[in-house]
Amino acid sequence: MKALAVGGMPDHLHVLLSLPPDIAASKAIQLVKAGSSKWVHEQQRTRFEWQVGYGAFTIGISQIKRTVDYILNQEKHHAKRSFVQEWKMFLKRHGLVDYED
Repeated sequence: MKALAVGGMPDHLHVLLSLPPDIAASKAIQLVKAGSSKWVHEQQRTRFEWQVGYGAFTIGISQIKRTVDYILNQEKHHAKRSFVQEWKMFLKRHGLVDYED
């Protein structure tokens, strides 16, 4: 797998990965979480834990540039709306959850 973009805020992280067809998204997330936890422990000598859950979504090739721009501009983006607000909007837009707020 190849990381095309990595970025985020103190309360969340976005990673755009290019995965080979024989690696499931869940396996990729497992590898990223395990490898990064090991790296933080070795480099920072501090305790670090990932949250239990994650969200994984696919995009088309034509969406790569827009997605990379989004990931690399998180601070500017979240000046307009919080991560929680954006997450709820995203889920509602894609018919995954119906929020009333």
